Amino acid sequence: MPTFPDEAERNALAEECQRCPELAESRTCISWGNGPLSADLVVIGEAPAEGDPEAEQWRGGNLTGMAYTSRRSGRKIRQVLADAGFGHEDCYYTNAVKCHPPENRDPTDAELANCRPYLVREVETVKPAAVVTTGKHATKTVLALDDATLDGFLDSVLDPRRSNALGVTVVPLLHPSYQEVWLSRLGYDRETYVDAITEAVAGVSDT
Repeated sequence: MPTFPDEAERNALAEECQRCPELAESRTCISWGNGPLSADLVVIGEAPAEGDPEAEQWRGGNLTGMAYTSRRSGRKIRQVLADAGFGHEDCYYTNAVKCHPPENRDPTDAELANCRPYLVREVETVKPAAVVTTGKHATKTVLALDDATLDGFLDSVLDPRRSNALGVTVVPLLHPSYQEVWLSRLGYDRETYVDAITEAVAGVSDT
């Protein structure tokens, strides 16, 4: 079982945010980044899940106020990265947007843009060796900082690219919710995928 973050690791950048009225209306709370501010990796997800109030601990960011703390995606990505050699002390987890979109819809381009300054502040604070984006929307919002676009997300998986805006290399990964769907289509099983993450991220961290 991966380590559940301590509430003291919740890096709240604002007491309240109303930049996206629809998200502010739909959220239970803002889901802020969490983890050591000296982490080697900043791991960026898409948006907090609606959450499961029946869960004992892993209730999801919309209820816990911390990114990647759901029973499904949160535990899964933390375990995958731990298996790749990047445990709790190595990773700071956050999301491209900090509030739960209604009905689990995708975040809009405007919402991604509104939240991007928070993301930049987090990366500038942590000063990681690499940024790991999980899924299409997280990757797209980071690339937008360099006015770059994402032509095909699957083609970008495990293909490191430099973000001049952030001053760090970005390594896209599959979103944990869709990991099983796409692994075999990319020619991986879980073991070889984990090995590929270790190689890609460690290679970036060593440069």
